[in-house]
Amino acid sequence: MSDNGDSRLEKIRERIKEFPTGPGLYFMKDAEEIVLYIGKAKNLRARVASYFQPSSNLEASRGPHIVEMVSRVDHVDYLEAESEVDAMLKEARLIKDVRPAYNMDLLDDKTFPYLEVTSREGFPGVYITRKPHEKGTLLFGPFTNVSDLRGVLVELQKIFQFRTCTLDLREDDPKRRFFRPCLLHSIHQCTAPCGARIEKEEYRKIIKDFVRFLRSKRSTILRDLQQKMEAAARNLQYEEAGMLRDRIRLIESLDSRGTLSEHVQPEVFASDPTEALVKLRDILQMPDQVRIIEGIDIANISGAEAVGSLVKFIDGRPFKNGYRRFKIKTVKGIDDYAMIAEVVRRRYKYALRGEELWPDLILIDGGLGHLHAAETTLQEMIADSIAAGESVEMPHTKLASIAKREEDIYLQGSTQPLKLGAHSPVRKLLQYVRDEAHRFAQHYHHLLRSKKMLNEG
Repeated sequence: MSDNGDSRLEKIRERIKEFPTGPGLYFMKDAEEIVLYIGKAKNLRARVASYFQPSSNLEASRGPHIVEMVSRVDHVDYLEAESEVDAMLKEARLIKDVRPAYNMDLLDDKTFPYLEVTSREGFPGVYITRKPHEKGTLLFGPFTNVSDLRGVLVELQKIFQFRTCTLDLREDDPKRRFFRPCLLHSIHQCTAPCGARIEKEEYRKIIKDFVRFLRSKRSTILRDLQQKMEAAARNLQYEEAGMLRDRIRLIESLDSRGTLSEHVQPEVFASDPTEALVKLRDILQMPDQVRIIEGIDIANISGAEAVGSLVKFIDGRPFKNGYRRFKIKTVKGIDDYAMIAEVVRRRYKYALRGEELWPDLILIDGGLGHLHAAETTLQEMIADSIAAGESVEMPHTKLASIAKREEDIYLQGSTQPLKLGAHSPVRKLLQYVRDEAHRFAQHYHHLLRSKKMLNEG
């Protein structure tokens, strides 16, 4: 190996000595600060050091693509996590967003499941789902182990006897009195609200107790199970003790979950965009279907580091390979209009040359002034290119903006906002694009706490 290679590895090994020994994420980066690989670890220092040990055979243990990746690593960084569960959920989210070249897993659309209680219903049900309802539910999770979640749900149903069926139950339905409950009622795992075997108020109290249990530390029930297990073991009832041990483990697995606010999975709440795209085409008066939407947002991190984000949606769904971050280079101070102009220039100069496709719609996070900043910049870019005698790919693109709070939508060529109802599929789609751009600009900057851990265009 060359002297430069030895020096690089020695620098990395010295850096790893500073790593903590707790759980977290590690980031392998090249000399251009591009993230090559994101991994999670129970012990950060030990895990990352294993990549750079002279005696380790990476090709045999982890494959040739990891050997290639390590040869490109210039330095490594880390992010501590509160727990292994926290590390796992953050790893999955960051791989989906940053999309490092050497991460082969977690790049698909698979999400972690939730435990959903349909509180909007008179007789709430309890379900495991990867696609929860937008409203009228209580959500717990996301959970990292769906097998354990299924197992603990069975155990909890024995205790609380809630329903897991999808029947449409109504208190005033007289036919319920003649409905024959399923087997779960016979084995005392459901109170059978389907067959009017329990009153609504009593059933909802059960659900209330169940929710309180999920939100508590569950110490009382675990202590009781522990005592029963120890008693069974003393009496040589090993099968009973083993069953109780497994039940304890399953209930403890309820803590192997994230939080809705920190471990965001926005894709699980997205609705079917088909109707929205048809109506959006009519609103924009476009001859063809709206297929590509790009959303732009600006974030000032801690009042200092300004970053622009661009997200791409194709056919109403996120296209993560098209996501970009732009470190603002030409604007001093806080000037959102000038920052939007910079992002527009840097992003669409390639489309103007015919090197990339124009989107059908550019959506700016902001009001009328933000929209005008983007529109003016595009017009100036086109005029400058024509004046320079360059070949110009004229855009068919429409522009719009959506303001927070009032959720007013401004369209290019109009000074009056477009008012759409809260349940409008078009409004929901544009909000989804806007919220993704905002999240991509801010949430993960905050999560990573350092601009140096990000891919920036």
